[in-house]
Amino acid sequence: MKSSPEPKKRLLVFVVAYHAESTLTAVLERIPAGLFESYDCEILVIDDASTDRTFAIGREYKRDHPEVALTVLRNEFNQGYGGNQKIGYAYAIAEGFDVVALLHGDAQYAPEELPKLVGPIAAGHADAVFGSRMMVSGAALKGGMPLYKYVGNRILTEIQNFVLGTRLSEFHSGYRIYSVPALKKVPFRLNSNDFHFDTEIIIQFLNVGARIVELPIPTYYGDEICRVNGMKYARDVVAATLRNAAHRAGILYQRRFDTQAGETRYDLKLNYASSHTYAIDAVPPGSKVIDIGGGSGGVARELARKDCEVCVVDAIQPVRPEPGVSYQVCDLDGAVPTVEGYSHLLMLDIIEHLVEPEAFLERLRTQFTYEPKTLVLTTPNIAFLVQRVQLALGQFNYNHTGILDFTHRRLFTFRGLNRLLRDAGFKVKEIRGVPAPFPKAIGDGPLSRALLRLNLLAIRASKTLFSYQIYVVAESTPDVEFLLRHTRRSAESGNDQPARARGVGA
Repeated sequence: MKSSPEPKKRLLVFVVAYHAESTLTAVLERIPAGLFESYDCEILVIDDASTDRTFAIGREYKRDHPEVALTVLRNEFNQGYGGNQKIGYAYAIAEGFDVVALLHGDAQYAPEELPKLVGPIAAGHADAVFGSRMMVSGAALKGGMPLYKYVGNRILTEIQNFVLGTRLSEFHSGYRIYSVPALKKVPFRLNSNDFHFDTEIIIQFLNVGARIVELPIPTYYGDEICRVNGMKYARDVVAATLRNAAHRAGILYQRRFDTQAGETRYDLKLNYASSHTYAIDAVPPGSKVIDIGGGSGGVARELARKDCEVCVVDAIQPVRPEPGVSYQVCDLDGAVPTVEGYSHLLMLDIIEHLVEPEAFLERLRTQFTYEPKTLVLTTPNIAFLVQRVQLALGQFNYNHTGILDFTHRRLFTFRGLNRLLRDAGFKVKEIRGVPAPFPKAIGDGPLSRALLRLNLLAIRASKTLFSYQIYVVAESTPDVEFLLRHTRRSAESGNDQPARARGVGA
């Protein structure tokens, strides 16, 4: 029995058109007929409120070519280059297409290249394909690209590659092919309606880990009118790129670059100056450690490598426990873990998640005796300069991670945290600032390392202003109730030898 042939991929060739009356017909006629044989193909033309005959020409072409699956739409009000794309991609999703190819109605990009560009996505090898005019050396200038545009293109692309950690040959080609399932994963509807929409959607695809392929395309510059303000476009592109870096660092939340779909992840920050590095270094090898609020146990894993005996406390038992690590399940807002027998208590980025940190520390203190325990605690510094500037500008910017994490309930300054610990009976032995996690935000490279060094120097000048987090090492003192009980026992026994001399612990 013969198996039925696989259904063809559904391809939408999306033509953005604005004042394209002189070129639209030629663009439509140059779309290769082979696409309609290889794919279930439809052409969509959206005229962005042109004041010439662009829409009428599209309708006439549809009337004269009934054999072509063609839809012609018109925006009543101009939506801009990015806004027009949003409508086309929403159409592709609503109509169930597999692939959407962006084509410009001004004939700047060759429709003949479509089969080559669509191929990697149709074959399942890519989520996005970009036609690049820069892959072939000298081709862009030979194709008529003005020198100032060529230089600007290269400079902007280098800046973006540097900040984003990519190696694309060009960020600024408008010849794009997207997988529609991949489009569904990114919040493109939040992007700008302006020309830097193209930059923002690339960043979104990078943030979701999409597979991006570049293929060379020919360059053609004719007598079409350039509607891009070059200086404004450059500013917008650089600003969008830097905003994404700040977003990834947890400094400035940008909803358009948030591709986590509500998921909050806390990755370890190791091998550079960070809260996790400081905390792990503070625990001597072979110590008995309880990691309160330690999640899945990433820090515990590192401590176990130092031959420490580690217990992780969290509200949920991990699906994949770390080997050699024990666990306590405890809701820290209503209960307290058992800390007897442990010399070191870790509370790394957890105190800010508690509804009543004062009450939690009071409950914890009821277990403290004359035998001191070392507390290593970290929390975000709400007085960080970036937060102050944002507040001065009317911003209170929450994020999945960072100082204003969506799940943070209490916020601290150096003084506020010092007071909290003092009231809970802790003696603060060390309190210092932690720099922003630049390697996490922009990748571990020369730039992030230089920024870390600069941040550390600034912290020496003012830890209050320039610390991203607060790092504290403190020592416990006995609870008053314990002291009362012990005093009564001592009086009843009539023993006047000092408690420490007798080795009293509990």
